[in-house]
Amino acid sequence: MTKASIFSGLRNNIFAGFVVSLIALPLALGLAVASGFPMVAGIITAVVGGVLVSVFGGSYVTITGPGYGLVVVLLSAVAVLGDGDMQAGYLYALSAVILSGGLLLLFGFLRFGALSDFFPASAIQGMLSAIGVTLLLKQFYVMLGDMKTKGTVLELFLNLPELFKSLGAAPTGQLYAVSIGLVSLCIMFFYSKITNRVFRLIPAPMWVILLSLGFDAYFTLLGAGNPISKKLLISLPNDMLTTIPTPDFSKWKEPVFWGIVLSVTLVSSIESLLSIKAVDKLDPEKRRSNINKDMRALGIATIVSGFLGGMNVGTVISRSSVNVNNQATNRSSNFFHAVFLLLFVVVFQHQLGKIPFTALAAILVYTGFKLAAPVIFVRMYQIGKEQLLVFLTTLISTLLTDLITGILIGLLTTFLVHVLLNKAFWLFSRNLLKPNVLMYKESETQNYYVGVIHFCTFLNFYMLKSKLDKIPQVERAVVDFSLCSFVDHTVQESLQSYEELFERKGGALEIIGLDIHETDSSHPFAVRTLRPMKKLRVFGGGRTKRQLQLEALAHEKGWSYSEATKSQKRMLRDHPVYQTTSVERVYNLIEGPEKRLSLCDIHYSEGAFIAKENIQTTLLRVRLDKEVPVFSFDRELLLEKLSHLTGIHDIDFPEYPEFSRDFYVQGKDPKKIRAFFDDKMVSFFAAYGFYHIMSNGKELLVRQFLRPATPAEAAAMIEFGLALKEKIDG
Repeated sequence: MTKASIFSGLRNNIFAGFVVSLIALPLALGLAVASGFPMVAGIITAVVGGVLVSVFGGSYVTITGPGYGLVVVLLSAVAVLGDGDMQAGYLYALSAVILSGGLLLLFGFLRFGALSDFFPASAIQGMLSAIGVTLLLKQFYVMLGDMKTKGTVLELFLNLPELFKSLGAAPTGQLYAVSIGLVSLCIMFFYSKITNRVFRLIPAPMWVILLSLGFDAYFTLLGAGNPISKKLLISLPNDMLTTIPTPDFSKWKEPVFWGIVLSVTLVSSIESLLSIKAVDKLDPEKRRSNINKDMRALGIATIVSGFLGGMNVGTVISRSSVNVNNQATNRSSNFFHAVFLLLFVVVFQHQLGKIPFTALAAILVYTGFKLAAPVIFVRMYQIGKEQLLVFLTTLISTLLTDLITGILIGLLTTFLVHVLLNKAFWLFSRNLLKPNVLMYKESETQNYYVGVIHFCTFLNFYMLKSKLDKIPQVERAVVDFSLCSFVDHTVQESLQSYEELFERKGGALEIIGLDIHETDSSHPFAVRTLRPMKKLRVFGGGRTKRQLQLEALAHEKGWSYSEATKSQKRMLRDHPVYQTTSVERVYNLIEGPEKRLSLCDIHYSEGAFIAKENIQTTLLRVRLDKEVPVFSFDRELLLEKLSHLTGIHDIDFPEYPEFSRDFYVQGKDPKKIRAFFDDKMVSFFAAYGFYHIMSNGKELLVRQFLRPATPAEAAAMIEFGLALKEKIDG
């Protein structure tokens, strides 16, 4: 990174680093405690990672620090290596951390970044969900004030009734701590549903901290003091920045020690590699990270972190996505996040001691739930029953054994499933190591042609990937699977990333030859084979009652109805709000004559990987014959009324004081917007009630709730849209 690039967008990077530090602070503390490390270890990891990776890394807008996946591995390492002595186990674990950093450094020099392509997507998701289940159960006990209970995942699950019974005899101080934990959990769950921009200026984890500090301040004002027991409150040593522990390498000859080193390295590298790839998709400048260089930087940072008493440094998607959303432009935002984090700890050390462990545990319970949410199981089933089998096998085997064994079983299961689907073991055994990709430039079209034969799975995708990486992304390329007998889910998911990359760079990547392949699922990334497959019942294949009612509504009006998924890029690309989110599907589409008015359900997500939020709602799209101003229209709530404190102002309508009081209107041209909201429009909105409206000048997007509409609500939305279009086009 050049000097010019470092200072470019400096203001944005400082601000982004500050916002990320607000999230990183409680997460760093909580992840350290959950890992069996001293609380300061999380801060050390984030600060060291932020400084060193920003200097030596090969990515652009990623944020580094302690990762979620390593919690389970490090906690096990401390327990196993220490034989019950947590302090001794911590020192042994530090040596494992340092050696894993050395392996990461070596992997970077050996260019092992491509190894991420050899892990099937469903197996990886199963491993992450296993981590999520473990994290959720272990931290659930802490959230309810139980700091001592240990055991396997099954034991923790079976002991939940006893945990709830114990709350009946819990002291008042513990009940206060539990209450803070439960409220904190509610904040984490419902934060994404809040649309108020002022409230969302503060990240959800920081609201949790503010809740804890507010609780302490309340009792302090009463003169009673904090009723929560000190053993349930954060305790940071006064000399935390000067005391450096000494790692203990004395167990380096034991096989179990090296098993832990390998586990830590595997989980750290997989989580980081996946996060780097996910963040590259979010980068507004369409840059691709140097993965091997980033692995070397993570290795160096991990070694330094371990010697200072910290954990493995990894790339984390949740904090990275926040970094991107706050307009970070380069790695300096990672550096500033580390600086602010260090300042917070030094300046506000006393205040941090007022936060109960239950609040931090609530953040991690939510994280665990996100990793193993029921929607993930449904998504696996929708992709295909075989993907659900791989996912569940990896998840269960990981829970019953360990991470390395679990992922290896997942790999083996995926291979066996592919063999069974094709009923041709020799297809894979004979052609596994054979070149199966031909590439040349067509003379007629000047397109790059890439033909694939035999099969294309996670086992040999690197062959196709190596060809695609040689094609300039400003060019056009065609990938032909006409002669390929089998294409798996992992390959198709990876090819989508290439399609998006080519499109962002100004080129195009087209996939052909899959039309004649069969699949047992309607999912776009379902496995595809040329061999006949038994037709399985597709999840959701039958229409729901709601879908039948929507279809009847469409037919009643003489309109068309389709339940098929359509690309948002064609339907919603002109609306900026949906250009910054990932719209996964548009379905249950009702269209009027000439498609002037349409209603559909939309499923979109914010963020990526650990930090992904799924939202479903119903949108009404109104195409106009007249040009209107670009604006957004919403109900004025209390927090919007306070938004002027942040410098954000809505457009006032002095002649309509009640309208100005009740509604929040924004846009770049207040004069035109005021002219648009004349007597007729104000009366119209007053008569019809509230709808959220977004205008891009040519069409309107209308919604009522952040949920799918009922059939009756959908009918009302259509009537509103018809009346609104008539009022405007008149």
